[in-house]
This record gives sequence, C-alpha cells and structure tokens, in this order.
Amino acid sequence: MRVGQRQLGGHPFTVREWGSKGQPKILMLHGFPEYGGAWDEIATALQDDFHCIAPDQRGYGASYAPEDVADYALQHLVGDMAALIGTDGPVIVMGHDWGASVAYGLAMFRPELVSHLIIANGVHPVPFQRAMASGGAQSEASQYINALRRPTSDAALAANDFERLLTLFSAKMSLDWMPPARAEDYKAVWRQSGLRGMINWYRASPLVVADPGVPAPMPDLPLERLRVRCPHLLIWGDGDTALLPVSTEGLEAFAPDLTRIEIPGADHWLLHQQPEKIADHIRDWLR
Repeated sequence: MRVGQRQLGGHPFTVREWGSKGQPKILMLHGFPEYGGAWDEIATALQDDFHCIAPDQRGYGASYAPEDVADYALQHLVGDMAALIGTDGPVIVMGHDWGASVAYGLAMFRPELVSHLIIANGVHPVPFQRAMASGGAQSEASQYINALRRPTSDAALAANDFERLLTLFSAKMSLDWMPPARAEDYKAVWRQSGLRGMINWYRASPLVVADPGVPAPMPDLPLERLRVRCPHLLIWGDGDTALLPVSTEGLEAFAPDLTRIEIPGADHWLLHQQPEKIADHIRDWLR
C-alpha cells in the first residue's frame, strides 16, 4: 500500500493505493465512520489485477474538512471524487455505506467517469428514501440518523476515548474483525479529523427519516436524473441491521443492468468479514 496526498479543487486529500498504475482502476469510497484504510483487505485481495485507489473523503483523516454543513452537500462530495478521477476515467467505482451515495452520485450525474458501479451494503437514494419515509422497519432502523444530526452528537460520540462511537459502530453487528490494534488505528484517524466533518454528511443530507409507525411525505426527487446506466453490481451482507433489504426494493427500475449477490453470514461490515469471497465475486463479475 502507498499513501500520498492529492490536491483536489485546491484542497488536500489523503489517498491510498494498491496495485500498479497500468492496471484497471477501482475507486473505493468508504463510509461512516471509516476511512480509506478500511479498504485494505479488499484492495490487497484485488491488487494483482487492479489499481485500487481509496481516498479519505471530505471530513475524514487529514483530508479537507470544512466546518460548514453546506460544504458536505452531495454535489461537493461527488465533485471531490470527480476531480480525483480526472482524465483517468471512466473507472470502476465501488462504494460502501455513505461512500455508496457518492458512488451512485458519480454514476448518475457524471456517467462519463464510471465504467462499472459496485455497491457493498449501500443504497440508492430513491428506494432508501421510500423505505425511510414509510414509517416501517427501515424508519426504525434509521433513527440513529436523526440522533447524529443533533448539534451535540460530535462531543457525545468523542467522549471517553470515542466510547459511544465504537458502540454505534458495533450496534447489533459483529466487530470480531477489529482487534484492539485496529481500533487504535481508527481512533487515530478520528482524533486527526475530529468528528464534525464526518457527521456533517448526515446533517447535509436532504433524506427524511420518518418516526416509526408515522409515514412521512415522500420528498420530490428528480427520478429521471437518478438512473444508473452502466453495469451495476450490488453485494449484500444479509445480516445488516442498519440497512435492511427493503431499502433496495425496486432498485432495478433505476439500474436496469443490475446484478445482485448476497453474502450469507455477513453484516454491514462485510468488507472486513469476507474480503476474499467479495474479491472473487468482483473479479468474476468484471470478467
């Protein structure tokens, strides 16, 4: 693995790379509360065949972390990664959790930059918003989003050496893949950036979370603009308790060239739990 700094839009971003530059490129986009190093298992498994590129996205690690919530709107997050791809596109784009939102954004709004889209336990905005607005199981599972949007959440999660953030990380899911040394790596990144920037992703999002049992009006979304026209692979750990299967229902209407693969026995942290199996699926699909 190689770690360096790139200037994107005049701002510094930390970027990790595996493999050789002459190989097909996979841009790997992490979610909350991870960072580019979270891709190490997958990228190491793929580096003989692909040039894997994993940035610390806006608000994470030593990357650009503005204070303003408005600076974390999707257009800015997508713009960062479009600048990273630059003239190297189109590339394969892979996203997990919040990184999936940026990956979908690239595929929908900058399709010339994306040859193939791979999502691992992440969601397209329309099926996810429908599920969260329904007042059903996904609304209940997503209540943590409203908690994170509170002005005091940064301090609460950072207290006692990130005790509550680690609890949130592992809520109803296994952290067997995170030994103490790796937990210290995460804490070092959180100390470096602070938590405000990464939590601002939640605050800037227009997605509406309904109260359980109380459906909310569906926001007006530009449905025609939210289509994925490139080949799309969705890899799903079936034990995820934060993102439920209902959050992907109807995805085919927005991604007609969709392949679904389920990873039994994995949850939201499937990239750490079964990296070799996921790498094999990625190779097979891209062939």
